[in-house]
Amino acid sequence: MQALPHELAPGDMIAPSRTALVVVDIQVDFASPEGVLGRSGMDMSGCEVAVDRIETLIDAARKAGATVAFMRVMTRPESDSQALKTWMERRGTPGHEAICRIGSGGEDYYRVAPQPGDIEISKLAYSSFHGTDFDMQLRARGIDTLVVTGISTDCCVDSTTRDAFHHNYHTFVVSDACATFDDELQLNTLKALWLHCSLLTTTDAVVAAWGG
Repeated sequence: MQALPHELAPGDMIAPSRTALVVVDIQVDFASPEGVLGRSGMDMSGCEVAVDRIETLIDAARKAGATVAFMRVMTRPESDSQALKTWMERRGTPGHEAICRIGSGGEDYYRVAPQPGDIEISKLAYSSFHGTDFDMQLRARGIDTLVVTGISTDCCVDSTTRDAFHHNYHTFVVSDACATFDDELQLNTLKALWLHCSLLTTTDAVVAAWGG
């Protein structure tokens, strides 16, 4: 993939006392070869690399005292929005929305797990802010900066980052700790986020900023 030209070392811009590491949708159905996407034939190798780096970032955040926040899609058939179902039908993929169903195992975390004191958010769709108390939990901890990671870059990472910006948070997307299933889409999404609402950084730069 073409190199991104605008990654930076965040330094004290991500002071642990006011920063949360946001881990978006590292779940079986999105990240594991055994999940819905893996079984459909998607190449999951990029997800594995991203999760490796997310594990490194979680460890660094805990050691530095930064908040760690885990996002999960949790759905039931009755929770699927009519807009989602109609969109799927109109584009010829009805039923494709059946992912991360509660009780299926696909909604489970993959290779990561929250600990007491972490933030956990259950959501129905893309943004971690929509229909949740994520903003309230962050404000209660005095957090004004988010370091965003996860899957997929073009969907839930993008939506969460843009909504964070609209909620007046400073955002950093860790470009090598996010993944999608298309290199060109990955690159273009990261460029668009940098252009409109976020700064880009890398796993090594964040670890260094947190004393690693």
